Amino acid sequence: MLGIARRKVGLGLFRAPILQERLHRVLPAGSVLSKKYSTSAKEIQVREALNSALDEEMSADPKVFLMGEEVGEYQGAYKISKGLLEKYGPERVLDTPITEAGFAGIGVGAAYYGLRPIVEFMTFNFSMQAIDHIINSAAKSNYMSAGQISVPIVFRGPNGAAAGVGAQHSQCYAAWYAHVPGLKVLTPYSSEDARGLLKAAIRDPDPVVFLENELLYGESFPVSAEALDSSFCLPIGKAKIEREGKDVTITAFSKMVGYALQAADVLSAEGISAEVINLRSIRPLDRATINASVRKTNRLVTVEEGFPQHGVGAEICMSVVEESFEYLDAPVERIAGADVPMPYSANLERMAVPQVDDIVRAAKRACYRAVPLAAAA
Repeated sequence: MLGIARRKVGLGLFRAPILQERLHRVLPAGSVLSKKYSTSAKEIQVREALNSALDEEMSADPKVFLMGEEVGEYQGAYKISKGLLEKYGPERVLDTPITEAGFAGIGVGAAYYGLRPIVEFMTFNFSMQAIDHIINSAAKSNYMSAGQISVPIVFRGPNGAAAGVGAQHSQCYAAWYAHVPGLKVLTPYSSEDARGLLKAAIRDPDPVVFLENELLYGESFPVSAEALDSSFCLPIGKAKIEREGKDVTITAFSKMVGYALQAADVLSAEGISAEVINLRSIRPLDRATINASVRKTNRLVTVEEGFPQHGVGAEICMSVVEESFEYLDAPVERIAGADVPMPYSANLERMAVPQVDDIVRAAKRACYRAVPLAAAA
């Protein structure tokens, strides 16, 4: 018990303030704006969008409850659960010890009995402690029970690289969880994504892995009046074309959507029209939208933060090869994180994560507009 108490003190006095200090770090200016948003729309932060979605779904359904480390008294390491403990009380906003396997298992058991738990991991790297419950207890139960057991649970929290947190806190788990039958895997980018997809995840009868991004929490996006309505919900499994184009298709998810949009601006200045697809959902994957775009542009660049081998881009590539191979005018270009554990050093960390220039170069290669090596020498 003393050991647990010491770890709890460590969480409250060390880990959470460090995480909170990174709340205000943002992406480069202009990295998050979509050309399709109305300038008259209200701007809200991704953090606020997630908070409002939680609040409205908890208000609408008394079976919905939130549990995790520091979600109550501290109001969340990233302040996603701000105000919820005061409004709904400790029976529906539960602070847990640092025992991911324990509280994830409790959440799955509660879902078996008809409740709708939302389990927050302070980072998805810590979900490795609970992966047996996520995979074996949640994902497989509906199939193995011949549909008699429904598991309406959401596992959510920040995923992927943040800033200076080392290999153990910087991994992208999109491909990991998308590999598993029985799970749905969502990856919001904008405030509209965060709000609409989280509502859909909470209402869904199946277990959902909801991968947020720490560096996007403080970003503001325009949100329409429709998206601010309490009934708003986005369909799971449907991608969004953030920017239309005719020369090359760029697929991305989470933070990389902003980078893809920046790359599209650079390419446009050089006469290349890029279509940017925000995947939103990794499992199920919107293969129809991806293939329709590739059949129009005849070229494809996939972008992701995760490791390249067996990644999301590899699955997209295979889908296009299977369904639209005859439409391709160039090899598929795949941009991913470096195939190494994430370095702690800031300069090495930047080299290990895809950058805008990487996307631009890949798109130029696909369009046969790359500078020949002899000319660059």
